[in-house]
Amino acid sequence: MSASTHSSLTNLPKQPIKIAILAMGGEGGGVLADWIVTLGEVNGYFAQTTSVPGVAQRTGATIYYVELFPGADDPEVPTPVLALMPTAGDVDIVLASELMEAGRAVQRGLVTPDRTTLIASSHRVFSMEERSAMGDGRVDSGVLIRQSRQAALRFIHFDMAKIAEKSGSVISAVLFGALCGTEILPFNRNQFEAAIIKKNVGIKPSLQAFSLGLSRAQSAAESKTAEKTAPEPPILNNKVNALLLHIQQKFPACIHNIAIEGIRRLIDYQDLAYARLYLDRLQSLIEQAVKPDERLLSEQLLRETARPLALWMAYEDTMRVADLKIRAGRFQRVRQEMRVSNGQLVEINDFLHPRMEEICDTLPASIGRWLSRPHFVNRMLAKLLSRGRVITTSSIRGYLLLYILASWRRMRRYTRRFQHETGRIEEWLRRIEVAAKRDLELAAEIAQCQRLIKGYGDTYSRGSSHFQTLMEIVDHHLHDLSPVSLRQLREAALADEQGDRLRECQQRLSLY
Repeated sequence: MSASTHSSLTNLPKQPIKIAILAMGGEGGGVLADWIVTLGEVNGYFAQTTSVPGVAQRTGATIYYVELFPGADDPEVPTPVLALMPTAGDVDIVLASELMEAGRAVQRGLVTPDRTTLIASSHRVFSMEERSAMGDGRVDSGVLIRQSRQAALRFIHFDMAKIAEKSGSVISAVLFGALCGTEILPFNRNQFEAAIIKKNVGIKPSLQAFSLGLSRAQSAAESKTAEKTAPEPPILNNKVNALLLHIQQKFPACIHNIAIEGIRRLIDYQDLAYARLYLDRLQSLIEQAVKPDERLLSEQLLRETARPLALWMAYEDTMRVADLKIRAGRFQRVRQEMRVSNGQLVEINDFLHPRMEEICDTLPASIGRWLSRPHFVNRMLAKLLSRGRVITTSSIRGYLLLYILASWRRMRRYTRRFQHETGRIEEWLRRIEVAAKRDLELAAEIAQCQRLIKGYGDTYSRGSSHFQTLMEIVDHHLHDLSPVSLRQLREAALADEQGDRLRECQQRLSLY
């Protein structure tokens, strides 16, 4: 690297270079900090690193802070006093191992538009709050990228997790390569690689990941937007082609992608006939609710209904859970995440604790209704289920048990749960169609209430209870309920699993 390519940092010899690293457990944040310290010390810099650990791997990342000060090889330069913690507005470089951590750095004020270069991986590891939210609690990655770009002087981002996996290394090596690629530090590639070699930690995969990260950082442009992957087309055959043609000819363009993804999911979940039922339900809504004079509102209603309808029709029952647990992709993903080498054995144990209600829902409707009543068989089975059990999915016995359960999906249409969910879906769609004749915005808010229904077990029960409360309010106040009031009720229900905020909102709005 020539002197002309160095950033303005190199023109400030009496100023320390301040670097903050935000990394979760297992991602090599400490190794990355050590590499940077080694890089500085070997090349004539004073270097210091400190760290503040987070609460856990995902509730709080560890923050490593490194300061580099020139002159260690000059006996006339006194040893500087370096800071132990980063200060808001006073950081030159921020390295984040995941996109949410980049957002946290921005929120803490560590990233400033007049000074900070932000380097981050664009992949997501969802937080517990996002995973356990009553509805879709995921933070929009596009929003995080836009805010990070606005907050930083320079923002470099790409999927470093994928590169780390490809090279058999960890994200820290990719981040180190990206740091080199930005050319913001006064060191060349050979000096960076020498730091990796000197620390003697996974040298070969680390150097490969470093090289890939460096190349990507050099080619990355600040103005690059978040990559959006279009839905993959379904496996093509004549019957699937007929469904695709129906979407193209009969449905507005605004829901083509959603409808295609919907039939993909439902073919995988059940069969072609079930995917056709999904399109028939959407077609009925189009005929009943679309108003040419209110095209924008009509399109919004269709978008707000098409996605949750597909999700609801692919509800998570015991057959679906068993099917997902025995898929080849899951076994492969577990081996990749555990970094299992060829020849090593992996044992996968799944803890299953089905409730009595879920067992009844899996059976044919008449048998399920009988078993759900309080009698000797009900009490005996409930006692057997109270402890739950561990199934070794990777064993022949455990795999066959789940395979048989997953195969029961052929009889799903006759189960108690299917009949129950079908009835609720039809009632929900009826409410949307009735509301759409009076107020398209209200109809769209009713459609979004499906966000409360997710998962299985206690999560499903709580969400379903809140959903039913909102639907009763819609039924009782359809002609005087405003879209804003229903939105407030839904957001209150999503914010609190126990329903306290929903009850408070009902009381405040006088809606019961």
